[in-house]
Amino acid sequence: MTSTTAMTGTARPLPTDKILVGIVFVLALATIAGAWGSQLFGGLVPCELCLAQRQAYYWGLPVLALILIFWNRMPLTVWYIAMLIAVGIFVWSAYMGAYHAGVEWKWWPGPSACTGNGGDLNFGDLSSGNIAKVIPCDQVQWRDPILKFSLAGYNALLSALAVVLLLAAMLVQARRKPA
Repeated sequence: MTSTTAMTGTARPLPTDKILVGIVFVLALATIAGAWGSQLFGGLVPCELCLAQRQAYYWGLPVLALILIFWNRMPLTVWYIAMLIAVGIFVWSAYMGAYHAGVEWKWWPGPSACTGNGGDLNFGDLSSGNIAKVIPCDQVQWRDPILKFSLAGYNALLSALAVVLLLAAMLVQARRKPA
């Protein structure tokens, strides 16, 4: 027996929850691409906290990709667990972005490895040529001229948006009536 969908040639619309997860995937991909683009083409050098913020995308994108790829093949319990893992990753990303933005605004101290005055500099190290340029975490390399957000601030906002969209997808799934 042929389904009505196949007979009419119209495709079933994508479920709202899958669309929301897809939006988060594209948003996350654009965010990490923007970070890499600002480094490779914009000349911005990431600090220690910038690099730490990228970890969420290196973990989150594969998790989201697996959720989307195996959408109809995984049991609902596994789907919820995978979604909770993705939510947790982006909650961490939002925290790291907010923390870094707070360090930039001097609201709280940052890690001693990339903030402060560099008091223990040994000038004998300068002649060795083995010194990597340390980018201070508390100095903003770029700030939006209108909203005054740094890239860390935007990461916090975009990660929080990702969390909200993922939670909304879970809520849509929970309210769906079984077929």
